[in-house]
Amino acid sequence: MDTIEKLKILSEDSRYDLACACGTSKDEHRKRGLEGKWLYPVTLPNGGYSILLKTLLSNACSNDCGYCPLRSGTDVRRCTLQPEEVANIFMEYLRRKKVFGLFLSSGVIGNPDNTMDRINAVARILRYKHNYRGYIHLKIIPGASEAAIEDSFSVASAVSLNIETPGKERFDLLSSKKDYMNDIIRPMKFMSGLREQGGRAEKVKCTTQFIVGASDETDSEIIEYMSGIYNKLKFNRVYFSAYQKGLGNPAIPGEKISPQIPESIFMREHRLYQVDFLMRRYGFKTGDIILNSSGNLSIDKDPKQLWADNHPEFYPVRINKADRETLLRVPGIGPETASRILKARREHRITRLEYLGIRGKRLEKVKGYVILE
Repeated sequence: MDTIEKLKILSEDSRYDLACACGTSKDEHRKRGLEGKWLYPVTLPNGGYSILLKTLLSNACSNDCGYCPLRSGTDVRRCTLQPEEVANIFMEYLRRKKVFGLFLSSGVIGNPDNTMDRINAVARILRYKHNYRGYIHLKIIPGASEAAIEDSFSVASAVSLNIETPGKERFDLLSSKKDYMNDIIRPMKFMSGLREQGGRAEKVKCTTQFIVGASDETDSEIIEYMSGIYNKLKFNRVYFSAYQKGLGNPAIPGEKISPQIPESIFMREHRLYQVDFLMRRYGFKTGDIILNSSGNLSIDKDPKQLWADNHPEFYPVRINKADRETLLRVPGIGPETASRILKARREHRITRLEYLGIRGKRLEKVKGYVILE
């Protein structure tokens, strides 16, 4: 196969790794570009969006991850790009102003460090041969050595390693070749430690991802691990990818459960993203998240609304006196609206919510939980 043909296959296969691919508006969703490549929008620091070229270096893989269609032993068309090929492809797209940065992952080619050497080689070529100083996101392969991870940190803008499940018990149901503590938790702790040392490593963003529903985990377990990832490891983001039946090994829990309505699978993912946002931006703690008797989130009602419904004593909130954390407990008020309220209060007493840009159904929702003295 020539380079473009391989790129079509590998870019298509990269869709199974959805970290950094989720969004809430149409501008944030991935798009198929020319030559069959997948392009992923990312939010820029100054607002707006730009595009990442996302591809695998190889879809050959020696691991047996039960949720992955590319696992060893499956009948798929395998191919591998050389580091120079990836670098040249990317620079061509960059010169044509088609992309903003690169997201590079790979199947495991032989062993983790052999794969990491090839992934890091792409970044080194871009940095030192082409003098590229832009955005590069590199995937850390489970089981990678500390030296390989340090190498990635030296050339990447961001790195990620999928935690996959909350805990070894759930993880072991998905793979017989990988060791949860050594291949996942050890490198994640090392990544965290590198950033604590300061210098360039401190500026490298770290993310991870749960494969939701492939094993038999509960939302409670995911939320507990998510809290640790943010509060102990200090990772920048946690992502979630809903497992869809039919892609993996028939023996894994996600394939054995009764038929699911697709909407409920993605709603579970959506609820976890809402919890993530509440914990990162709204000041919610794990104890604030209301779960059912099975340890799972409600599919029918968002977690912030559920908290409000279970704490009537907290309301009504006084718009002209409440602090930011209290304002953020009001259904319909998010971080931006809370900031507008605090800013407006420094200038005058708020007498109408409409002046804050709150309209329609959201306005009616907010009115049910606040008072304007």
